[in-house]
Amino acid sequence: MNLRDLGEHAGQWLRGAGPHGEVVLSSRVRLARNVAGFPFLAKASDAQRRELVELCRSRIFDSGFAEKMLWVPLDESPKLDRQLLVERHLISRQHARGDAARGVAISLDEAFGIMVNEEDHLRIQVLRSGMQLDDVFAQASQIDDVLEGDLHFAYSPKLGYLTACPTNVGTGIRVSVMLHLPALKMTGDIEKVRRAAKDMHLAVRGFHGEGTEAVGDLYQISNQATLGRSEQDLLADFQHEIIPKIIEYEQRARHALEQARTALLDDRIHRAWAILTSARLLGSEEALYLLSHLRLGVAMGRIPGVDICTLNELFVLTQPAHLQRITKRALSGGERREVRAAFVRQRLTEQGGKNG
Repeated sequence: MNLRDLGEHAGQWLRGAGPHGEVVLSSRVRLARNVAGFPFLAKASDAQRRELVELCRSRIFDSGFAEKMLWVPLDESPKLDRQLLVERHLISRQHARGDAARGVAISLDEAFGIMVNEEDHLRIQVLRSGMQLDDVFAQASQIDDVLEGDLHFAYSPKLGYLTACPTNVGTGIRVSVMLHLPALKMTGDIEKVRRAAKDMHLAVRGFHGEGTEAVGDLYQISNQATLGRSEQDLLADFQHEIIPKIIEYEQRARHALEQARTALLDDRIHRAWAILTSARLLGSEEALYLLSHLRLGVAMGRIPGVDICTLNELFVLTQPAHLQRITKRALSGGERREVRAAFVRQRLTEQGGKNG
C-alpha cells in the first residue's frame, strides 16, 4: 500500500453512516504516549529521534492491527504528500513539517493512524463516521494496550501518563467530535455554543483542528485537559451531556428555520445548489460555504438525489493538495479554482440531484 491508494474517495470516517450523521461528521479519540527511557522530542537528539521511529515502526507493523497498513516517512516525503495527509486528517499540521525523523502508520480504511514523533513519541488516533465514541475508544485502547506491552510507556503512579504538553498529562486522551452546525450559524445562536463550551473548558476549533476557523460551519469540539479525570468520565460527558445537547440545539434551529424562515432556508440551499452545479471558478472557502448549505438541504430532505457521503467527501477532496493529486500536476491558485469547480460539478451531476 502507498499514498496512491488514497484516491478520489475520502476515508471511512466521512461515509455519513454513523449515528446522528446528519449533524455529527466524525468521532475521534487520540492518545498521547511517550516511550520510557527516551527524552521528550524537544530534548531528543537526531539519533534518538531516528531510533524512536525505527523502534515504533517495527512494533506497530509487528502488531497485526490491520491486514494492510501504510507507512509514510514524513521527513522523506514531498510537501504535497504531507499536505494531503493533513487535509485527510491523518496527521497534524505540526507533524507535516517533515523535519527530523517523523512518520505515520495508517490503516487502509483510514479508521486509525499512529503518528510517530509528532509532539509526543506516539499519537494514537482512531476515527469513525457519526457519533461512535464507544467504538472509537475501544479500538484506541486495544492499540494502546498492545503497544504498551512492547514499548513500555512513560508513566507516573501519581500523575498518570507523562506527555510533552502539561494539558495531556494523566490519561493523555483527547476526545473530539466534528459537528456540522449551519442552522445555529444562520439563526445567530452559534456564539452561545462557543460560550457554553468555553465555560465547560472545551476547545472549539475549525475543520482542520487547532488554529483554524470554522469554515463550512464545521466545528470540532474537544476536551482541553486530562489530568484528574478518567477516560470513562470524559467519554460519558461527551456521549450523554455535551454532544447530545449541541445536536438538540442544531435540530431545534433547523426546525425553527423550516417553520418560520422557509424562504431564507430554501434560498440558501438552492442558491448553493445552483452555484455548485454551474460555477466555472470556485475558491476553497467559497466551496466549503456552499457545500455546507447544500449539506443542510440534503439532511433536511429539501434536496433529493444527493447523499451525505458525497458532500462529506467533497469537504476534503476540494482542498488544494487533493486537487493536485487528482489532476496529477501542480496547479496555480487560479487553476485550482477552475479544477475545483469542474470536479464539484462532476460529482454532483453523477449523483443525479435535482434542484426542486
